[in-house]
Amino acid sequence: MALSFAVSQSRQLFIDMGWDNKKLFTIPSVPWIKFSRNDFDAVFVDPEYQNTEHSEYVSEQIQATGKSYGIIVNSFYELESVYADYWSREIGPKAWCVGPLCLSAPPPQNKAENGQTRSWIQWLDGKQEEGKAVLYVAFGSQADISREQIKQIEIGLEKSGVHFLWVVRNKQAEDDDGFEHRVRDRGLLVKEWVDQREILEHSSVQGFLSHCGWNSVMESICAHVPILAWPMMADQPLNAKMVVEEIEIGLRLEIFDGSGNGFVSWEHLEKMVKELMEGEMGKKVRKKVKEIGGAAAKAVAEGGSSWKALNELINELHAETVK
Repeated sequence: MALSFAVSQSRQLFIDMGWDNKKLFTIPSVPWIKFSRNDFDAVFVDPEYQNTEHSEYVSEQIQATGKSYGIIVNSFYELESVYADYWSREIGPKAWCVGPLCLSAPPPQNKAENGQTRSWIQWLDGKQEEGKAVLYVAFGSQADISREQIKQIEIGLEKSGVHFLWVVRNKQAEDDDGFEHRVRDRGLLVKEWVDQREILEHSSVQGFLSHCGWNSVMESICAHVPILAWPMMADQPLNAKMVVEEIEIGLRLEIFDGSGNGFVSWEHLEKMVKELMEGEMGKKVRKKVKEIGGAAAKAVAEGGSSWKALNELINELHAETVK
């Protein structure tokens, strides 16, 4: 859910404020949180999207959701009880928090189909033996990152001195200046599909540079790995706000041009990577994510909040079918 109720109120707010990019505002129900236009996807806040096919499609989705029986949410009540209660009480339809869903799957086996340990797991095992903490870097499969920005990431990671595993898509993997060779002793670039949960749960992984897609947030929480948030699109800025400001399990990168999905300099990336992996703020969020991760495990266990919510939903649906 992650502050999603705010989206339903955003358009009129931005109309009233003149669509100001940086102006901060609050919502009466959660006055302790400050939002800006940059925290919302463009379809909700950009005048150019009004009366377009995209905005009409989103409106139809919202209307269909409002007419539905309820919403199944990949979250757990203890993580965002204020927002879950607000949604069900003030907006609706009723929400059932039944997650984290990643905990319903068996633990990763760390093996390929041929029974061999995956190469990146072997690499992580080596770092564990060396006593090195590893930063996992991944930005999902949708965000389009420019080559100029990729270069800034390379420079920032190289100068930071941290050990890292970076999952890159093919078009991001050009190595025209020998980056991979220079960082070969402490950095690994993986250019194929990986089981993200498998990597996050490896004991050597102590930080996650992430776009803050909600599934990634849930997996990071369950693996007790703090996040360095770099939101890029859709619900990710709100998710990042939740991660950093509300549940305090991560730090956030500053965007150079002040936009919600703009440029990050290598200097700032270097600084924040070091802070997450070695600094006092990193220690603080690492401690907090262990607490939240423990609560997530309890939520899906028998008698936990997600366990109860799922049973409640099943019983309600059963009662509806026998009427």
